[in-house]
Amino acid sequence: MERNSNLMSCDMSGIKPAMLELRYPPIQVERRNPDYAAILSFDYCGPVSELSAITQYINNENRLCQTACPLARTLLGIAMAEMMHLQKLGELIQLLGGEVSFSVRQSNGKQMPWTPDYLTLSRDARRMLCADVEAERGAIAQYEAHIRKIKDECVDAVLRRIIRDEEYHIMLLQGLMAEL
Repeated sequence: MERNSNLMSCDMSGIKPAMLELRYPPIQVERRNPDYAAILSFDYCGPVSELSAITQYINNENRLCQTACPLARTLLGIAMAEMMHLQKLGELIQLLGGEVSFSVRQSNGKQMPWTPDYLTLSRDARRMLCADVEAERGAIAQYEAHIRKIKDECVDAVLRRIIRDEEYHIMLLQGLMAEL
């Protein structure tokens, strides 16, 4: 098989999660609460969720890795941070008595499965970054709304720490946009 020599090679080795170097609070809950677990399932795999963020960032990284390696490497680092958030949310959901799956339980009891229709995909780097910034802002707003609903300081502390990473991601993305 012949390799296309016109394509750049983008070395992804050594990439670390793009997150603040602040410790996360312990992953624990004050008590089991399946209603809180259901709320967190939206952060886990709802329309605005860590699963959606990971998928969108990986898709964007794949589309850019041959033409804009530094940008692609940053997006992969952000995706890795979102994976850490997904893992922490999954632990909290389990501790609260919920079940980790790829669907959320709506208030009417209906299960809503995750779908790639939640993503905003583009081939244009600027549009990708704009969509990523908007997704991060949406995630922050959703986490803040969930903190107001969840009355468990252990869970809320983790959500507040995740928000700090999401704010950092916006800063990184805006910096990348300024370089385009």
